[in-house]
Amino acid sequence: MRKSEVIAAESVACLNKALCHLKDIWEEIGIPEDQRLERTNVVKNHVKSLLDMMIVEEESLRKRLRTSIEKCQKELSQLCLELQLPPFQEDRSSTMLQQEKDLRMHVEVMLKEKNQRMQALKALTEQDQDLCDVLCFQPFSVSAGSVPSLEQLDKFRQHISSLTAEKERRHKEFVTLKKQIILCMDDLDQLPETSFEKDVVCEDEESFCLSKENIDSLKVLLHQLESRKAENECVCGSYREKIHELWERLQTPQEERDAMCEHMTLSKQRNMQALQAEVRRLEELKLKNIQNVTEAIRNEIAVFWDKCFYSSDQRQAFVPFYDDDFSEELLSLHDAEIVQLKQYYEDHKDLFEGVHKWEESWRLFLELEEKAKDPSRFTNRGGNLLKEEKQRADLVKSLPKLEKKLKAEIEQWEHEQNREFQVNGQKFMQFVTDQWELYRLEKEREKQERQLKKSKQTEVDMVYGTVVRTPTKRRFLGSTTPCKARKLNATSSTGTSNSTIRSVFGGTVCHSPISRPPISACKGNVRTPGHGKPPHQGLLERNKENVCHLTGGVAGMTKVPASPQRNFSINSVASTYSEFQRDLSKSSKSKHVAEILNSTIIQL
Repeated sequence: MRKSEVIAAESVACLNKALCHLKDIWEEIGIPEDQRLERTNVVKNHVKSLLDMMIVEEESLRKRLRTSIEKCQKELSQLCLELQLPPFQEDRSSTMLQQEKDLRMHVEVMLKEKNQRMQALKALTEQDQDLCDVLCFQPFSVSAGSVPSLEQLDKFRQHISSLTAEKERRHKEFVTLKKQIILCMDDLDQLPETSFEKDVVCEDEESFCLSKENIDSLKVLLHQLESRKAENECVCGSYREKIHELWERLQTPQEERDAMCEHMTLSKQRNMQALQAEVRRLEELKLKNIQNVTEAIRNEIAVFWDKCFYSSDQRQAFVPFYDDDFSEELLSLHDAEIVQLKQYYEDHKDLFEGVHKWEESWRLFLELEEKAKDPSRFTNRGGNLLKEEKQRADLVKSLPKLEKKLKAEIEQWEHEQNREFQVNGQKFMQFVTDQWELYRLEKEREKQERQLKKSKQTEVDMVYGTVVRTPTKRRFLGSTTPCKARKLNATSSTGTSNSTIRSVFGGTVCHSPISRPPISACKGNVRTPGHGKPPHQGLLERNKENVCHLTGGVAGMTKVPASPQRNFSINSVASTYSEFQRDLSKSSKSKHVAEILNSTIIQL
């Protein structure tokens, strides 16, 4: 049993007890029955009215609860629709009071959510409006009266973020363009003229409308200013070039040149005006000094003729160059000619530089070839010989490559220009071919001369003896080895003019056909001409004088018949280092090595 039911039963018991107590009182007092009935009705009516009053109040409470429930249900349904949420599911098992409480709490929560979304929407709308005003964009499409969904708010925030980033990018671009525009205007000595230029240069950066049209207009304005600036720089550059040219031709003092120092670097409007005035002044001076200026231009023309490899016919074609009647017309002709030459050189600069490079390489190659003919280079120290040979080998490899490259470039140029590319009035590749042919003919001539000289030397050696020269260490002229000098003094007293031994070009001269044996041979039996093989009868007939001197005059010296393999000379045979090395290796393999290298030196 519930406590309320127990309390109700106790209330009924109290009422019965009270009525019994009233009955006892009435009995004791002696109140008649009719008055008792009247008093009992009063008690009943009072209790009934009190209970009716209480029932009415409770009925009113129940009604209010039902009304509140209905209202909350309607509000919840509306809020779910506005907030785009699923319908609220009520708990039917709960009491009316609990149901009303739950519904009321949910209504409060949803109202709070609605207010938050509306506030967020208001703030985002304000930001969007500000950004759209600056960027000249259309506002974000969202209904101001309806409650936005969470997805719509997220899209709105992303839209605001993209607009903010775009604003920062355009503002940064605007600041950069503004700085460049101000610099260009400063270089041009120009002030803002239009309202747009004034807005850009003079107004606050934050108040400038960063629309796409304004940014494009800024770019157009900057391009116009840069074009004017480039034109001014080009004009100033031409003025400066003309001024330098006139300075050199007129031989202007350095003091006057220093006075124009500022204007020779900057290209502002005032600088251009100053340069223009200087050009006019120099032109007037040029007219007053026509002869000197014309001669200066002729010197310059001659330099470009050399650079462009003009032939004598091409040079003679410019007749005013040889005219001594100096006038303005003659000067203008020279000016036109030098301009044409400079343009011609610039148009074919790569080809001319390649030709110059080939000429320098060819000249160096010929110099190295000429050095290769000098026998004294074998006595040089410091690795110069190897360096020259390496340099020569590199040139032998690089020259054909350079010629091939130039040939391809010249063929392409001739195909584009539809005319021949000439150097000194001749096709360059034909000139190269002729140079190689001259080089080949010169080498062939030198080879024939060496063979002729060698044959003559062989004939001389057959009659007068062989002069053997071997490379020695580098020493000062006149220096001799002491021990060999003493031996030489002992033998030279009995020798004749044909047996004199001399040191030529650092080499060693020995008797022929008689030579000294190695030192080790002195310890054993010594061979003499009498014990060796007799010489050829024809050789004895042609060399009787030498034979007499060798058999009678040179007593005590060891004599060995000369080998024909040792009859060679460095000057006549070894014209290059490679030939010398090859001949030396052949000699080292001979069976008479000691006989060749053991020689006696005499001081010149």
